Amino acid sequence: MADSRDQVADSDGTEPDPRFTFANERTFLAWSRTALALVVAGLGVVQLLPPFPGVPWGRHVLGVPLIVFGAVVAVTAYTEWTRSQRAMRHGQPLPRSVMPKLMSAVVFVMAVVSAVVVLVSALR
Repeated sequence: MADSRDQVADSDGTEPDPRFTFANERTFLAWSRTALALVVAGLGVVQLLPPFPGVPWGRHVLGVPLIVFGAVVAVTAYTEWTRSQRAMRHGQPLPRSVMPKLMSAVVFVMAVVSAVVVLVSALR
């Protein structure tokens, strides 16, 4: 069941070339797979990774942000799909995506946090 925002996005403007609509949908699905992978990775870290010696909080510091970021990516992917679809329907330039910068920043932060947890564990 579609909400009223979906109906507005589908009813205004002109129908774009189906190839562009499908490409936009494939991009949305790719980000959705990434979101799912982040959530599963976070759950795996928290539930399956052995504890870090001397760092009892290490698994949660690594896993919980991955789960939260997975949720953020899922919502952002939908928002960007809607914005791009609306731009195509109105013949406007596609809006810039925040996802590459966001993903790069989070991967960088998670790498630094992971290195700190491993180093603290090794020193204890």
